Amino acid sequence: MPPPIVLSFAASDPSGGAGLQADLMTVSALGCHALSVTTALTVQDSLGVAGILAIDADWVEDQARTLLQDMPVAAFKIGLLGSADNILIIADILADYPLLPVVLDPVLASGRGDELADDEMIAALRELLLPLTTILTPNTLEARRLADPAQAAHGDQAVDVDVCAQRLLSLGCEYLLLTGTHDNTPRVVNRLYGRDAGLLRSDSWDRLPGSYHGSGCTLASAIAAHLARGLPVSEAAQAAQDYTWQALAAGFRVGMGQYLPDRFFRLRAGGGDPLA
Repeated sequence: MPPPIVLSFAASDPSGGAGLQADLMTVSALGCHALSVTTALTVQDSLGVAGILAIDADWVEDQARTLLQDMPVAAFKIGLLGSADNILIIADILADYPLLPVVLDPVLASGRGDELADDEMIAALRELLLPLTTILTPNTLEARRLADPAQAAHGDQAVDVDVCAQRLLSLGCEYLLLTGTHDNTPRVVNRLYGRDAGLLRSDSWDRLPGSYHGSGCTLASAIAAHLARGLPVSEAAQAAQDYTWQALAAGFRVGMGQYLPDRFFRLRAGGGDPLA
């Protein structure tokens, strides 16, 4: 039997730390076959993003439709999309595959704060993509900005995370995995909410030293891989967190900026089976 297939919509990151490159490595490391639709080209390194060029929406659609007509995709992963037009066309595509799980990582800014989504794109994410999303994976900064763009624009970060979660779930996504990587806490606490059930689980992880490029991409694509392999959402979220934490713990610094996760830490350690 061929491996399950995950289709990623994301921007290309030439550093290999985030974006499509991170998705391809993560999905492959977890035993799936990765397809990629390029939504934007970026100029970036381990320090940050210097430039972004959105791909024309017609090209995004042609990439995706061609692949979907040829191969049986089991899950979608969505990252940086480049433009509101791209969000619109991707929403149209996802609407044609309502039974497939969709993992949305709302990439709004780089690790050092480079803006990667404007107000029009945030509005399109809220109105068009969240209703089609199986599981949304924001950090607390992204959650507050998505839940209440007007309030976030005035620098108000005081909104309770549980309130943010409920606002985002009310916009249509089925599940929300809210990550605590940006919180000032001794341990990283990630919370999984369900639209009907509220808080489903809370997972706590040792906070690692340093800063990592592509941790959110790794987590979201790991969830997509586990969903493609048939795991329920709660189990997929826990397994993806464990994989991501281990990839970060094994991370390496090859540039002048952030550490890069080692998505192949099991193979590099001589573990053999990537799913063990």
